[in-house]
Amino acid sequence: MISMIRQCISFLFLTVFIFSAYAQEGKHTNKFEQLGTLLPTPNVYRAGSGAPGHEYWQQRADYKIKCQLNDETQRLTGSETITYYNNSPDVLEYLWVQLDQNMRAKDSDTYKTQTNSITDKMNVDDLEALIGYDFDGGHKIQAVKDAEGNPLPYTINRTMMRVDMPEPLKPGEQYVFSVDWYYNINDRMLMGGRGGYEYFPEDGNYLYTVTQWFPRMAVYSDHQGWQHKQFLGRGEFALTFGDYEVEITVPSDHIVASTGTLQNPEEVLTPTQIELFEKSKTAKEPVIIVSQEEATRKEKKHAKDTKTWIYHADSVRDFAFGSSRKYIWDAMGVEIDGRTVMAMSYYPKEANPLWGQYSTKVVAHTLKTYSKYTIPYPYPKAISVEASNGMEYPMICFNYGRPAPDGTYSDRIKYGMISVIIHEVGHNFFPMIVNSDERQWTWMDEGLNTFVQYLTEQEWDRNYPSRRGPAFKIVPYMSGDKTGISPIMTNSEQIQQFGWNAYAKPATALNILRETVMGRELFDHAFKTYATRWAFKHPEPADFFRTMEDASGTDLDWFWRGWFYTVDHVDIGIDQVKYYQINTQDPSVENPIAKQQYLEEEKHISQVYNEEDVAQTAIEADPALRDFYNSYDPFAVNQEDIEAYQAFVEGLDDKEKELLKAGINFYEVTLENVGGLVMPVVFEWTYEDGSTEVEHIPAEIWRLNAEKATKVFAKNKKVTQIRLDPYRETADTNEGNNYFPKRAVPTRFEIYKEQMDARGTSGPNPMQKKKKNEEVIGNE
Repeated sequence: MISMIRQCISFLFLTVFIFSAYAQEGKHTNKFEQLGTLLPTPNVYRAGSGAPGHEYWQQRADYKIKCQLNDETQRLTGSETITYYNNSPDVLEYLWVQLDQNMRAKDSDTYKTQTNSITDKMNVDDLEALIGYDFDGGHKIQAVKDAEGNPLPYTINRTMMRVDMPEPLKPGEQYVFSVDWYYNINDRMLMGGRGGYEYFPEDGNYLYTVTQWFPRMAVYSDHQGWQHKQFLGRGEFALTFGDYEVEITVPSDHIVASTGTLQNPEEVLTPTQIELFEKSKTAKEPVIIVSQEEATRKEKKHAKDTKTWIYHADSVRDFAFGSSRKYIWDAMGVEIDGRTVMAMSYYPKEANPLWGQYSTKVVAHTLKTYSKYTIPYPYPKAISVEASNGMEYPMICFNYGRPAPDGTYSDRIKYGMISVIIHEVGHNFFPMIVNSDERQWTWMDEGLNTFVQYLTEQEWDRNYPSRRGPAFKIVPYMSGDKTGISPIMTNSEQIQQFGWNAYAKPATALNILRETVMGRELFDHAFKTYATRWAFKHPEPADFFRTMEDASGTDLDWFWRGWFYTVDHVDIGIDQVKYYQINTQDPSVENPIAKQQYLEEEKHISQVYNEEDVAQTAIEADPALRDFYNSYDPFAVNQEDIEAYQAFVEGLDDKEKELLKAGINFYEVTLENVGGLVMPVVFEWTYEDGSTEVEHIPAEIWRLNAEKATKVFAKNKKVTQIRLDPYRETADTNEGNNYFPKRAVPTRFEIYKEQMDARGTSGPNPMQKKKKNEEVIGNE
């Protein structure tokens, strides 16, 4: 039992005592104030419910593009015709076009504003990054013309280009213009980046991932006009939906993986490949369409002639492709909402056997799981391309995860590969379909996507080692130095600790909402409502916040305020516990208890020593000194006490008598909010008989005083221990104050700090060690 003095509640004043719990002294803070002016005022375009308003509009841009990849010079040359539809109520005097490749121009602000320092040990790549790459990057605009071929005036401002139309574009009108351009493709393995090429010196071949490759329309929206914040490299993309017709000319022995549906398979694929592709649509296992043997043969011959692959895509916000003669290609169909969607993978031989075993099945699993939690996947296919990085585009993504040259791999490589495929395929939903503004709010796609990634990982393997999602895994970040932490609601280019802030923290917050604050049923309905409302539209943070509340009937302003607008952390502790029982007023019960408490309270150190040091007191030595009080026992039960008790009982009704006999134990618990972030309080009660009970108290317990809260709990059994957050579901950063009686919770430390491996690196490889041991045994 909890070690504390039993305090008695006079039965006559029990009702007064219990109701006094509601009259605690308050201390006003803003923790539970409504977000109010932090959110934009609802209007006809965006409703207060979080849904698109009855006059919601968005622009559209259709593209017809022709491009040619030069495998000798690593240059992409293209021309495009853009049809821009002004669905807004505004008159537009000019159009803004994004030139994201200009981030790699020699005079790029990305390079100028990048901070760096010298360390004791630096390799050649490190120094080259400091000195600058001898690379002529950026879009080279050759011409901008109207539909009749007349030149249009244009102005390039770093990564943005303004196109001046001869006449303003009125609401409901459309404008057609064309752009001719080329750019040099960057060495992605040297310079990094979302797209580029990887060179394989062993066979002299290239693997191209072609992204941000054509001039793309900037978004014009109801809440900010043109989104033309410069692209510095971190804040990704804000893009307009439209239809695409794209012709891609590459060496004839290349295989192309691309957004959209291939329009001319008979011109670029062999009859056998077409037959295998058709077979894959109903296959239960991935069908290999281009085998490793075929790809290896092509690596030795570099074709000089070309083929043109023609694709069409409807209602996409972007377009990307990969091209290489090294590609192995496999595919299988997956049923989504009564439709067959093609799950496909393209990878070089260096990625086998890992990719052949897992990639396409992970794609299929991701499509099914995300469709369950959001909307049914609407596109005809989803592609995973092995490219030693991770990046997403409509219907196609580029991922990492290569085994060692001997075919073995570490668990870090295996699960890293599966996770990045889930994550990047999942980006089809956020932001390719639910089309948030990545340039402004990274968390709206990365955070939401990482959350559903976590759900998908857990449905892949019950013991999946997810890095992000569970509440306790965010503790190292949230307990850190606040000067190095930004609120989630921070512009993408200003975020500190990018991965923690934009990926891990919002994903964890949503998982806590689902598991602890709202419950799965309410959360899943609200989250699915958000995805349904904003599919193929442009949501803003307020639309998400409001929809989650609107569809669940739950006030979450306190949650958004704390988790998204502050850097507070969770540290809720037990400050004090008082134990009470009802005073039965039965002298035969209460007097012995009172006597025992009196003796315990009066016991002190001098008494202990005097038992040995004082051989005999004066009273003990001289009986004449004794009187009535030396033998009087104030706790003895007398007839007057018994009669008073009997009279008391006779005055009680049946309900009062039942309560008097119940033996209820009352525990007055005072909680302290040390971290500042208000959260639900989860109690685990351990009773004298060894049983336990978990009890959830909503976060509103803090609404009158966000620093301290006192609550009385009535328990039929005696409590031996109280513990907060037993399942580590609230991201509490200090478990040491979660117990009563207090207990020491050790913090484990290592003798040395282990160097973290870079993303995609292997780590320990037990599979390789086992293989080597088997080879040694086989040679003995």
